[in-house]
Amino acid sequence: MIRKISFKGSPLTLVGRVLKVEMPAPDFKVVSQDLKEYKLSDFKDKIKVINSFPSLDTPVCDLQVKEFNKRATGLSGDVVVIGISKDLPFAQKRFCETFEIKNVSVLSDYKTTSFGVNFGLLIKELNLLARAALIVDKNNILRYIQIAEELASPLNYEEILGNLAEVIKNPALLVQEELASKCKPCEGSVKALSKESVEKLLAKHHGWELVEDKKLVKEFKFNDFVECKYFLDLVSVIAEEQGHHPVMTIIYNKLKVTLTTHASGGLTDNDFIMARIIDELNS
Repeated sequence: MIRKISFKGSPLTLVGRVLKVEMPAPDFKVVSQDLKEYKLSDFKDKIKVINSFPSLDTPVCDLQVKEFNKRATGLSGDVVVIGISKDLPFAQKRFCETFEIKNVSVLSDYKTTSFGVNFGLLIKELNLLARAALIVDKNNILRYIQIAEELASPLNYEEILGNLAEVIKNPALLVQEELASKCKPCEGSVKALSKESVEKLLAKHHGWELVEDKKLVKEFKFNDFVECKYFLDLVSVIAEEQGHHPVMTIIYNKLKVTLTTHASGGLTDNDFIMARIIDELNS
């Protein structure tokens, strides 16, 4: 998954999680045109074609939504087309009403940039979304990614539709994971992992240290305080959505992250899931 794009030749940086094809697609929170919250999980049992773009007020984005709206007319009922940008919901509603966009669910990521952070499509320098297309199958497995390396260039629609045709043939891929893709609520009695399980998982999480046999600790270093705080904000978005909150301490350009599960008095799968996601954010 690319991390560098350009806008009319000027370099830009994509931040957020680094995703790969055939991994579970992370959930996210966006806002509809009537200000209701939507998640990826709200489109269960559907093949999702998700396209993101910087702003409806630009010609290429305008045409992108119209093109997906036109092409969506020939798709089966098993497929839903979703458009996501950081435009305000009011602007999206005006656009969709003006141009009769009825085949694309246009949603806004303006609130917390949840989609941009979870899918690694947030442009750091602009605080806008990259131009991209993704296909997520009925089991919420990410099957295809296309990111426009030049922000002002259109997507390759024929390639997207070609890959969609392949996903339709096999719409629910099964992927086995050692760790779940999402933290589980700590309700009732939560048992800490055994020492053997902790050591096995720790070996796969580079740079994380085991402290007091019940904490995962890692220090991240950045160029300055602003970059350090920016990374803390990205982690905060994920932590709130996962419902698993680390202790984070900033000392100028260094961020110390400590993970533990208080309800268990030690470490659980949730701590290693969060450690993995935080590492994805820093890739």
